[in-house]
Formats: sequence, C-alpha cells, structure tokens
Amino acid sequence: MTETGSILLAIARAAISRALHIPGIADESAPWLTDYGACFVTLTQDKQLRGCIGSLIPYQSLLADLKSNAVSAALHDPRFTPLTAEELSSTRIEISLLSPIEKMEFRDEADALSQLRPGIDGVIFEYGRYRSTFLPQVWEQLPQPARFLSHLKRKAGLPEDFWDEGVQLSRYSVSKFKEA
Repeated sequence: MTETGSILLAIARAAISRALHIPGIADESAPWLTDYGACFVTLTQDKQLRGCIGSLIPYQSLLADLKSNAVSAALHDPRFTPLTAEELSSTRIEISLLSPIEKMEFRDEADALSQLRPGIDGVIFEYGRYRSTFLPQVWEQLPQPARFLSHLKRKAGLPEDFWDEGVQLSRYSVSKFKEA
C-alpha cells in the first residue's frame, strides 16, 4: 500500500476509535491533508457493507472530510445501527478519494449508457430533487451499465425504468485505499 493510503486509513481508524471512546492516534501532519478534498469512507464486515458516507464536492480540508466521514459511516449511516466498540476490530475500512466531477453530455439514455465506463466511473444521477451516486466499486456488483443506472435511479427514489430529458449525470473517478 502507498504511504498516502497508510496515512489515510490510520487517521480514519483513529477517528472512529475516538468516537467509540477507544484510544486512537494517527499522524495528521502530512501537509497535503490541509488541501481541500472529498472522500467516501466505506466500512465492511465479512465483505458485507456496514456503513458508507462521503462527500462529492470538496468543501473542507481532506483531513476534516476524512475524519467526519469516517465517524459518520460508523455511527450515522441511516441504513445501519451504530457501530459498537466490540465490532471495530472486525471492521475493515476503505477510503475513496474523489477526482473532480465531470458533467456528462448525452442525447438520451442509450447515449448516456454508451458513455459509462464500467469499473472506472463513479456516477451521480440527478433529476429535480432526486439524487444518488454509486462509487466505481459498485460496478463489481452491477457490471452492466443498464443495470447500474437502473439501480442508481432506484436509490434516488425513482422507478428503475424512469427517464426524462431533465436527467443529469456526472462522473468521477477514485483513488481507493483498503485495509487488508
């Protein structure tokens, strides 16, 4: 693993530990941690999702974003009960650093689907007040673009076969770091 990944994972684990009232320290002195950055923190247990919270747009330092998202993934993901101190040792952390977001241009759904890059693109779906995103890692479970997009629509609260000319799609890539 890279030095960057080791630093980020140690900080995330220490932040979660402290939130669970377990002593945890990590070196937070790397100068690049003060740069604005957006990340997602994903928690798994036995390869099953246990929490995932993140930011799409950089609005604070990477250090602040990482610590906030790590604690939120552990304690505030509405899909799960809060992580307990007893569960922490069996929980694996994955961090996804997001690239800048790129708005996609397309004529219709078929054109949009033809532009998606499985395994590379994280996708943001937007229509009016409906919004959802999948990290590129979700392609591992949903490798076909049409199925990926239909699940993204469902996650946003719309029918899987929904389409309207007002749909907006954006994409991003990630650099990911995962505990062994």
